[in-house]
Amino acid sequence: MPDAPELGFTHFIAQTDLVGQGLFVILVIMSLVSWALIVTKGVGLFRRQRRSQAFLSFFWNATSLEAVQNEITTHGVTEPFAHLTAHAMHAQAHHARYGAAKLEEAGSAQDFLTRTIKKVLDEETMRMESGLSVLATIGATAPFVGLFGTVWGVYHALLVIGATGSGTLDKVAGPVGEALIMTGVGLAVAIPAVMGYNWLTRSNRVWGARLDAFAFELFTFLSTGQTLKTSVEHDTPATPTAPVRVVKHGNAA
Repeated sequence: MPDAPELGFTHFIAQTDLVGQGLFVILVIMSLVSWALIVTKGVGLFRRQRRSQAFLSFFWNATSLEAVQNEITTHGVTEPFAHLTAHAMHAQAHHARYGAAKLEEAGSAQDFLTRTIKKVLDEETMRMESGLSVLATIGATAPFVGLFGTVWGVYHALLVIGATGSGTLDKVAGPVGEALIMTGVGLAVAIPAVMGYNWLTRSNRVWGARLDAFAFELFTFLSTGQTLKTSVEHDTPATPTAPVRVVKHGNAA
């Protein structure tokens, strides 16, 4: 009795035509691109978190702005918070030295500082979101690429049945197996891409909120020379330590 042919994954891929093989190559490329983006962005996220924590710890414990400037000059700008601080401090010093020499520097020092901070925030947002549109595209289109491969496989199965007049397993196993495999490959490509996109989007949203909060603190510090907490404490009116006695003036009895 002859051995039954081995119907494995590579067997079905080898039996398909150029269209099916082309779709499979497209799905493989999409998978490689999505995993490369997930790994690259994930490693960058962890590095950014570690470096940002170190810089924020140094910033709020620094003795002066000169110490912060020296730290940035020595180690360079390696994360968003240092990037924002360096540009904000440069904007403040530049406006104090040259004033509104050009149209882009028009307005008060606080206006110029606000525009600089907003520009840096926009740059960091674009940097954090770079590549996410590719992940979203892969997650949205990979199932349909696999579905097209499935339709193509079913079409081949119908052609085989029509040509042979028989729908036995040995005749339709190849096209049907090709169809099922393409569906599975499409889902295998799309699911990690969608999960990676959601994870990176949420992480970027959290870090964006932290960067916005730091930008507000930094603006307050550079504008007034003190932190927001100190400003609130100084602006709070003092509470009387003893009740105030009201003396009523009138004619003596």
